Amino acid sequence: MEFTLNSKTVRYEGNPLTRLVDFLREDMNLTGTKEGCGEGECGACSVLRNGKLVTSCLIPMGALAGDDIVTIEGLRETEQGKCLISAFADAGAVQCGFCIPAMVMAAQALLLADSDPDEEAVRLAISGNICRCTGYDLIVDAILLAAKRGKGLW
Repeated sequence: MEFTLNSKTVRYEGNPLTRLVDFLREDMNLTGTKEGCGEGECGACSVLRNGKLVTSCLIPMGALAGDDIVTIEGLRETEQGKCLISAFADAGAVQCGFCIPAMVMAAQALLLADSDPDEEAVRLAISGNICRCTGYDLIVDAILLAAKRGKGLW
């Protein structure tokens, strides 16, 4: 089975029930995707699947044929990712680092759908991701800053 991972074609022949989060972390050494709850509730394992935000702990590898998966490692190499990461740093939104990769992924999914969101839209977009340091206000500020700086990127 083949799919795209961070703009590269990947051929997978392992157990189709292996979770995407495990494949990313253990087989591909893409450790920006974290496992928090393992039940799809905390959002720490969020990646983009065909441009939509998903929790990789709930996705079996056998379901990925032909899909396009983007992790934080792939996003950070793009102009959009650089804009987001810079905005998170400048807004002081990077705290412990556990949730931030997934928050950046949620921000990317939001900005792909709405390049000029308001605060309410941002809060809704990140609502599936738990920040253990309670830095939501700074994260919202960062996403709004990225949207402002990145006009035309999304």
